[in-house]
Amino acid sequence: MDKRRITQIWIYPIKSLAGIRLQKAKVLRKGLEYDRRWMLVDKDGRFLTQREHPQMALFKTALKDGYLEVIKNLQSIQLDLNSKTAELCRVQIWEDEVEACEVNPSYSEWFTKHLGIECKLVFFPEGNKRNVDPDYAKMNEQVSLADAFPFLIIGQSSLDGLNKVLDSPVSIMRFRPNFVFEEGLPHEEDTWKNFKIGSVPFEGMKPCGRCVLITVDPTTGTTGMEPLKTLSTYRRGNGKVYFGENLLSRGDGEVKEGDIIEVIDFKNPRI
Repeated sequence: MDKRRITQIWIYPIKSLAGIRLQKAKVLRKGLEYDRRWMLVDKDGRFLTQREHPQMALFKTALKDGYLEVIKNLQSIQLDLNSKTAELCRVQIWEDEVEACEVNPSYSEWFTKHLGIECKLVFFPEGNKRNVDPDYAKMNEQVSLADAFPFLIIGQSSLDGLNKVLDSPVSIMRFRPNFVFEEGLPHEEDTWKNFKIGSVPFEGMKPCGRCVLITVDPTTGTTGMEPLKTLSTYRRGNGKVYFGENLLSRGDGEVKEGDIIEVIDFKNPRI
């Protein structure tokens, strides 16, 4: 069998804004370094996403010399990646209420202006707690501001299989993975139990349930019916539509493009 190999690594520093492709990344227990450590919340402290505000896809991000740059309409701001945390406040993400801190009122004003919604930019300190779904947690595992799990992996074969049955192909960015790999069968990532990316161990927890967010075109910020409509015809189970596999890390380290994936053992997928 041809070797499965990592071809893309992505982080999404501010939840639901555009991602950043990296050649290598540090693996932490809450997720890749800088991945979804920031989030926009409304005036009531509830998280904002592309589900309700697809125009969030048009905010581009980049890492530059210790800063996170955010760009919209040819205007930009720079966030210090090593800034000290400010006074903590309570914010809501799904059913979780967590402690975060507003980065700076001036940044909140910038996002309010460019998003057209009164909002705040908050940061989730690394030491603050947010538990993984207790149905899957084994050792009090933690997650950042990602929806449910610290990592998501998708095979290029899975995307290729979907694009063969779509009228118009979509990019992997619809699905916001952390890792993309080549070789292997479509959706075989659903069957991986324990595996390594390079030297870093991971555990496959469950297939990722998808929602209307994947109908947002990341290049235009517009919505449609696909690819959720087509996926629902052959990737539905337990009332959900699945694409990609949610992961936990079982060790720290570094991953990089080109790393070999070693699958140690398998599980039965839950769809």
